[in-house]
Formats: sequence, structure tokens, C-alpha cells
Amino acid sequence: MMLDVQLPANHAIALLKRDHEAVKNLFDRFEKARSAAARKKIVLQAVTELEIHATLEEEIFFPTVCGDIGDQIMNNAYEEHHVVRVLVADLGRDRNARNHAKFTVLAESVREHITEEEDEMMHRASALNIDFLALGDRMLERKKELLADVVPAIRQKTLAAVSAKRREVKKVKA
Repeated sequence: MMLDVQLPANHAIALLKRDHEAVKNLFDRFEKARSAAARKKIVLQAVTELEIHATLEEEIFFPTVCGDIGDQIMNNAYEEHHVVRVLVADLGRDRNARNHAKFTVLAESVREHITEEEDEMMHRASALNIDFLALGDRMLERKKELLADVVPAIRQKTLAAVSAKRREVKKVKA
């Protein structure tokens, strides 16, 4: 199967490639953003996308293709995911001026990882005798579950931050 051919929307590789495009677009938006608030919002979106995408790959896609893809490619993919998770964790902990640089490094690392995945892993995987539509359906179901867990948590964190900011403003006005 050639990856240049238009794949059905629920094809596992098409789903992963759409996620890749969404994240790359967020990285581009971050680079163009003028305000710290806009960049912060983009970072939150990108981190959420990356966490969900990595979970889908690690729980469903990688185990399905790993035996036939090659140890080196799979080991690299898992290690690159580890690096992304470390940077994401640092972004969540740190509230300093280096976050801009940290996110830029994250973007560079993820862009390189995407290229490797699409050029090597997905290319090899596309030749395997796998029901990519059924695999894609499993991934979509898991993504719904992850979104159901992540979105309320993010919403709660955002509401808490807004409440804290309001309290600060009230103190300053008092």
C-alpha cells in the first residue's frame, strides 16, 4: 500500500498522519504568536494532542506493527516518545522564561520524529497484512476515552487558574 494514496478517514495511518499535521500546525502557530497568552494556549493544545497521540501509538499502533517493523525503528520511536514526555512534564512544572525555548526544542524533536515515523515506520507498516480500518476504529474509540478524561481535567485546571487570577485582582483592588 502506498502512503501517497488517499486513505479512508478511519484508516489507522491516516488518523496518525492527521494528528501529525494538527501538531505541526500548532507548532507553526506558536512560532507566529505574538502574546504570551496566545503561546500558552497553544502549548496547552499541543501538549494535549501529543499526550493523546503518544498514548494511541504506544497502546495500539506500536504493539500491532512492532514485530514486523524492526527493533531499531521501534526502539527509536519509544525513546523519542520518552523525550517528548520529559519535555512535556518540564513544561508543566516550570513557569519561567525558558518555556519558550523548551517548547521550541519540543517542536523540533517532534517534527523530526514525525518525519521518521512517516518515512520509515508507516511506510513499512503499510505493507503489512493488517486491517488498518479496524485498527483505526480501535484508535478512534480510545481517543474518545482519552478526550473524555483529558478535556474535563484541562477545563478544571483552567477554571482554577482563572479563579486564582480573579482573587489576585480583587486583592490588588482592595
